[in-house]
Amino acid sequence: MYDLYDGLIFDMDGTILDTEPTHRQAWHQVLSKYAMRYDFEQMIALNGSPTWRIAKFIIDDNQVDMDPHHLAAEKTVAVREMLLDTVQPLPLIEVVKSYHGRRPMAVGTGSEHDMADALLRHLGLRHCFDAIVGANDVQNHKPAPDTFLLCAQLIGVPPEKCVVFEDADFGIEAAKRANMAVVDVRKL
Repeated sequence: MYDLYDGLIFDMDGTILDTEPTHRQAWHQVLSKYAMRYDFEQMIALNGSPTWRIAKFIIDDNQVDMDPHHLAAEKTVAVREMLLDTVQPLPLIEVVKSYHGRRPMAVGTGSEHDMADALLRHLGLRHCFDAIVGANDVQNHKPAPDTFLLCAQLIGVPPEKCVVFEDADFGIEAAKRANMAVVDVRKL
């Protein structure tokens, strides 16, 4: 179905791995220490953003004086403690398996690089991907195109010959801005 593309790029959280419940649980755990709350529906709009950007949104929404990088670091520690025990692949992983060895593939995620690498290794999927680009690998995060442009560069495929699989509005915008085809997996 995707044979007309020379490279396939996948978002990770919510696209190929079901990590969202664990991320929500980690946010709840960390925020409860500070008596902060978050609106789940508003958080969905931030999917694909780096953790510090989500932390800044939560801090601003709760009108708290706190370093978003500190809050993000706490959330990252919490999610690391839980994620390997809970993460499961989503059905789109069948596309990954189908194109493994046939097309270069990359993961372009708002998660940190080492977290993405650890999750994919834990699930026995890391070998399917030629490259991983995480939030700490780029200066400008989704909706900027940098994540996907670096993925294309690392797999050696021109952006206009890549297709991106995404589940978030920021990621879809980033793929379009990178001049790549995009599949909104929420509509599959």
